[in-house]
Amino acid sequence: MAEVQPFHGVRYNKSIAKDLSAVICPPYDIITPQMEEEMYRRSPHNFIRIEHGQQLPQDSTMDNKYTRSANTMEEWLKQNVFVTDETPTIYLHDQYFLHNGREYKRRCLVARVRLEEWHKNIIRPHEGTLTEAKSDRISLLWALRANTSPILVMFEDQEQYISSLISAQELGKMIINIEGYDTERHKVWPITNPQVIDDICGFFAEKPLYIADGHHRYESALIYQREQRIIHSTVSEGSAFNYALMSLMDFDDPGLVILPPHRLIRGMPSSKLVGLEDKLRTIFDIEEMSLSLPDIWNRVDRLLADESEIRLFLFGLNNKNLLLLTLRDFASASKMIPYFHSALYKRLDVSIVDHVILEELLGLSSEDEIKISYNYDHRDAVKQVLKQEHQLAFIISPIHSRRIKDISDAGDRMPRKSTYFYPKLPSGLVLNRLV
Repeated sequence: MAEVQPFHGVRYNKSIAKDLSAVICPPYDIITPQMEEEMYRRSPHNFIRIEHGQQLPQDSTMDNKYTRSANTMEEWLKQNVFVTDETPTIYLHDQYFLHNGREYKRRCLVARVRLEEWHKNIIRPHEGTLTEAKSDRISLLWALRANTSPILVMFEDQEQYISSLISAQELGKMIINIEGYDTERHKVWPITNPQVIDDICGFFAEKPLYIADGHHRYESALIYQREQRIIHSTVSEGSAFNYALMSLMDFDDPGLVILPPHRLIRGMPSSKLVGLEDKLRTIFDIEEMSLSLPDIWNRVDRLLADESEIRLFLFGLNNKNLLLLTLRDFASASKMIPYFHSALYKRLDVSIVDHVILEELLGLSSEDEIKISYNYDHRDAVKQVLKQEHQLAFIISPIHSRRIKDISDAGDRMPRKSTYFYPKLPSGLVLNRLV
């Protein structure tokens, strides 16, 4: 199935970029203008200059953020800011992070993986994508001819073969050790032993891979691959553009944290909200829960963790109570969801929110995307409604990694923004050149 290979990684030269915590940056899709400004100040070698170049008013086809990123990368290669590993390597990456006051460790293998068209079912998606984000990544691929940040993918290893294989190895010298990158720590070791690499690659040759985070990057890489094949009259199967940089993580990794993107709504005419509760009562049982209850958030968490019912919370129809919505009439709700979706998809609370409530009951369409935003902290989502920054908050359940696998195996995709794999992998640890 999946073809996983070692590669000659490009990474920062520690003799020049002495403080690696000052040069790596978040991936492009979560960089805010404030983050961008801060990263540019942190270091003249901060990776944001490549990952997310600044747009300028005078930009042209010959001089723009993509061409400037490419020029920066070439300069840093010439100046030895970047060095290329001489030995084909698979990289072991441990990412330590804090969540709800507890430290987690997420372990990944960083490798290059052969791109496969979706219909082959070797690389399996779980979410839909946006055209605009793909266009940005394709432009950067053409300019850099390199993967700047890895696609996070999951694999199944119930026998724990990979973790046992790695545990049995003498890892040798750590090549990256980052402390104090925000609240994160990063440790990277090279795996260069040919036998170990063969064992790792042989394991994945019998496995599909499931995209966790990076659908836009993967689809952009596929488009870039097709375009390169058109340009080149003769194409080798070993051509670098046939591969993409990926971080591979076990479905059962204890550091796998998936946050639910709660939906926040604003800009709705008040007339749309007046009869919403009555409409909801036609298919949901509704229970009011006062925000003043001392253990309200513990109750919310317990109810959302219980998968015996399809539940979600709504806040905003009044400023005192959360509304617990428990789906009573699944048959009617199912008819409001496009027929081609699987039964698994139709039973997701995020599908119920997006299709049944937002589209059918509130009448939102794809043109109303600007009215919807996402928050990964249910308490903060409610606060934003209380501060009148939004009108409604829909609080949904976290999705277990196994549910993602089931949806992907069924050949379906969840609604966009159904999952948030926390934290994002940083950009700038290791690059994969496509030349």
